Parts: sequence; structure tokens; C-alpha cells
Amino acid sequence: MQEASPAWLDREEYPFPSHFFDQPSGRQHYLDVGSGPPIVFVHGNPSWSFEFRNLIKAFSPAHRCIAVDHLGFGLSDKPPQFGYLPSEHAANLERLLESLDLKDATLMVYDWGGPIGLSYALGHPDRIRNLVISNTWMWSVNHVLRFILFSSYVGGPIGRYRIRKSNYFVEKVMPSAFGDPGKLSRAIHAQYRHALANPADRKGCSVFPRQILRSSKWLAGLWDRRNGLAGKRVLLAWGMKDVGFGKKELGRWIGLFPNATVVRYPEGGHYLAEELPNELIGAMRTFLGE
Repeated sequence: MQEASPAWLDREEYPFPSHFFDQPSGRQHYLDVGSGPPIVFVHGNPSWSFEFRNLIKAFSPAHRCIAVDHLGFGLSDKPPQFGYLPSEHAANLERLLESLDLKDATLMVYDWGGPIGLSYALGHPDRIRNLVISNTWMWSVNHVLRFILFSSYVGGPIGRYRIRKSNYFVEKVMPSAFGDPGKLSRAIHAQYRHALANPADRKGCSVFPRQILRSSKWLAGLWDRRNGLAGKRVLLAWGMKDVGFGKKELGRWIGLFPNATVVRYPEGGHYLAEELPNELIGAMRTFLGE
């Protein structure tokens, strides 16, 4: 099903037809572009499928590119009654991807897209062939000081108020996570700002930071099942200027996937698909043998 685009959407940057899937709590927007071996892109906070536009343009001539918008983000519904817990986003992703009946897919994840997307890979290992993992995690961090401080403030009463009142995560947290904030132009930043323009629509954005600690049991459960990812081909593409997910997190992934292809970006931050799209595309092409 397709419908008119919102007036603020830059269709030159994002020239893709929209699709919608009916979830129990609302309609989920996603892209399904091209044909060939599938690549699935799963975003984090406060992003949406717009972030992967350059990768989709590069890969869709030879691949079926699927990019989701979690409920509460992008062009998906933002239902006030939905809980927006990571486990609930994972259940939505599973329903959507199962409806598409994918085989031998490449899964590209980062930030909250990591545990949410990898939850699907753990549950359906027969459908996922390759993993592209960038600046994310899949384990409890309730003992790590920087995560405790970030989650307690940004996910606490003051942080949640600032997100709902002034779009704090989009306006301040997102650009600060870039290796070079100058790579986030005004025009591109506006596409993230407009997607969460309404204070009433920012519940999903405000829930994620708190869940870094609150979802520790769910995250630990994913890590306990990590052997379910054995045998996957893995590309670890890492922005080394990311203050959240740095050398220690990369090292843990390398320990899990000792045969992974590892590409480090010394000037890259948290949002590699937005910061260094051409470099990431090149690494993925090499990894996929193209």
C-alpha cells in the first residue's frame, strides 16, 4: 500500500516507494526496493530508514533492499499506547520480515538495531547468511559506568522531558555522536527533525535511552543465545570516534566472531551510514564479493 508523502520529505534524497505492514499496535513503514539477494537494514535511535538511502541506491540494482522504520520513528505510526520496548520492536520486526519470506539475507544493524535485528537472526538463523554489524551491542551493560550515566540522565525524568519538549535526542545527542558533526548538514538533519516534529510523537525516542539499563535481562538473554549466530559471515564496520560503542565493544564482537572481516574508520562516529556512506558501501561490496 502506498500513499502521499509528507510535505517535508526530500524525495530527491529518498526517492523510494513506501510500503506499510499492519502490526498489532499500528502501521509500520518500510522500504522494499530492487531485486536479488536481500539486504535488510535496521536503524537505531532517533533514526529511520532515511539513514540508509545512499546504501539502498548503491545496492538496489543487484539486491532486494529492505529498510524498516520502527513504530514511533520515520514514517511509521507513533501510537501513544505502544510500549516501545526493544523486545516489542523485535517482535514487530520478526512479524514483518516473516511476511516477506526472505532467504540468504544480509542483515545490516547498528545502535538499537543491533539487538533488535540480531534477535531476528537468532530466531531465524536459516534466513540470514551475512551480518554487517556497526557500533552496537547485544549484552547487558548495567555494570558499565558510561552506559549507566547516559541511561540514567537521558532516560531519566529530565532527559525524557527534554526529548518530549525540545526533541533533545535529535537536536543535541545525534550530532554529538558524529565523528565530525559537520557531516550532518542542516538539510539532512531536518529529515530527522521533521520525522519527530510533534512532542506527542517522541515517546519511542524517549523510551530507548532508559531501556539501555531496563532491558538488561532481555539483552543478556540474547547474549546467552549468541552461539546461534555461529557460522555466519560477519563484517564488523566500526566508527572509532563513537563515544558510546568503542574499542571494548568492538573487541567483544571480535571475540565472538574471530573470523570476521573488521574495518575500522578512524574518523567515523556512531552513524556510519550517514557519515561515511561511500566508505561503508565499498567495505560491504568487498565483503559480499562484488
